[in-house]
Amino acid sequence: MISPDDLARLGNLLALPPAEGNPLADFRSRFPGLSLTRCDASDMGGEAPYREYPSFDLYLVDGRDHCWRLTGDPVAATGVVVAARH
Repeated sequence: MISPDDLARLGNLLALPPAEGNPLADFRSRFPGLSLTRCDASDMGGEAPYREYPSFDLYLVDGRDHCWRLTGDPVAATGVVVAARH
């Protein structure tokens, strides 16, 4: 489950990423237990993001079953995909 507070904090990271580097550099310490996958937006094959930010799309992942799937439900989400747009 991704809490509303976690979504807000993640949104803040992605909305205004630091000019000097990777906004997700300390993701694991900020969001322990939450899985992160990074990719290019073109890798998402036309899937609709959960939220869009200036340089990134955010997708929620439900990994509770054997296979991962994208979800729009933060309660079902066990991880996120952050896709960079160029």
